[in-house]
Amino acid sequence: MAYFDAASSAPLHPVARQALLASFDEGWADPARLYREGRRARVLLDAAREAAAEAVGCRPDELTFTSSGTRAVHTGIAGALAGRRRIGRHLIVSAVEHSSVLHSAELLEAAGGSVTQVAVDRTGLVDPVVYGDALREDTALACLQSANHEVGTEQPVAAVAEVCRETGVPLLVDAAQSLGWGPVDGGWSLLTASAHKWGGPSGVGLLVVRKGVRFAAQGPVDERESGRAPGFENIPAIVAAAASLRAVRAEAAEEAVRLRELTDRIRARVPRLVPDVEVVGDPVRRLPGLVTFSCLYVDGEALLHELDREGFSVSSGSSCTSSTLTPSHVLRAMGVLSEGNVRVSLPLGAAEEEVERFLAVLPRAVTAVREKLGAPVSETVVREADVLVVDSLGKRCPIPVIELAKVIGDVPVGGLVRVLSDDEAARLDIPAWCEMRGQEYVGAETAEKGTAYVVRRVS
Repeated sequence: MAYFDAASSAPLHPVARQALLASFDEGWADPARLYREGRRARVLLDAAREAAAEAVGCRPDELTFTSSGTRAVHTGIAGALAGRRRIGRHLIVSAVEHSSVLHSAELLEAAGGSVTQVAVDRTGLVDPVVYGDALREDTALACLQSANHEVGTEQPVAAVAEVCRETGVPLLVDAAQSLGWGPVDGGWSLLTASAHKWGGPSGVGLLVVRKGVRFAAQGPVDERESGRAPGFENIPAIVAAAASLRAVRAEAAEEAVRLRELTDRIRARVPRLVPDVEVVGDPVRRLPGLVTFSCLYVDGEALLHELDREGFSVSSGSSCTSSTLTPSHVLRAMGVLSEGNVRVSLPLGAAEEEVERFLAVLPRAVTAVREKLGAPVSETVVREADVLVVDSLGKRCPIPVIELAKVIGDVPVGGLVRVLSDDEAARLDIPAWCEMRGQEYVGAETAEKGTAYVVRRVS
């Protein structure tokens, strides 16, 4: 089985396993105690903090170990907002942030604060100028991920940090996906990360708060971790997290070159092997081991199952599955195709042979799914004056797009097709299909049931 979902969780690094097992014998006592066992535990905890701080590029006393990356984000945002509550209650985030950031933003709005989402371009990149334009006198905090978890696009953190510094607004960087590859450049104020993203154990997160940043920890606090992460520290897991971060950094430069070549291979060959595919994300500013593409006329969930049967563990940035009818917020913000979305994120040491086997398997997997979804559409097509109407109400994507593709040739050049759909994913996928196929997306209209998406045939 080839595991190609390292962006969700990387396999436990051998160094992490060794450190975890070794520290079970020495790191079980309370590091706050002064007796011998407590001192041993404190030595391990302090050494782990110093190693992690060196990798981040901060002072050890600026770094807190939390119970997860999500907890680090929630604690960091809440503490920074509370520390600057006299400035205001305005938060800035990019439209493609991790859900943990967006959930914190929703909580602020529910409590009466305000949030601005900065848009991204079609590659998922924010414009520092636009980010700067969103800053206000009452802005308490800005957030920006270092690299996107779904499409791999790396953000201009240093440029955004400089814009924020000029106005005195602290910038929190979610570095979960990138920290294993190297430190985050720029004058950021707060940083969060998650150990299981770089091959450490799950249940360990990092929160860095630079000296001079106003911060007020929220909720019950105790003497642990400067009051920012109450509760007994999981010292074995923390030691393993720090040890694995140091280990992956030692091999990051060489491995980045190798994995980038493999993902470049996927980016170049998938569109040649599979028709009607869009590779998404920035082609240059991206993480070394991550590549994402979307296939027209394919249900993402069905494709993942097909690939799983072929021996590949991949994921999808699309949430257009049987459990929810809303597409990924990242893909929606980028305005790219969401149906049939596949994210390949290669772990350290991923074999070239497995990548080649994936490229050999993918075309027949896509073909199999498309054949299953190739339902006849004659019963759903009618004419209203000079407009061809496709009734896809009650049908989940990608069926509305499949039916549109089948009938576009039945109208003359300049003619219109009106697709009726009540699937939220169609709002994104039909315009994306038009851009890919050179047709004109006229717009959406309210219909008696659902929404009518109007498309003009151009060629």
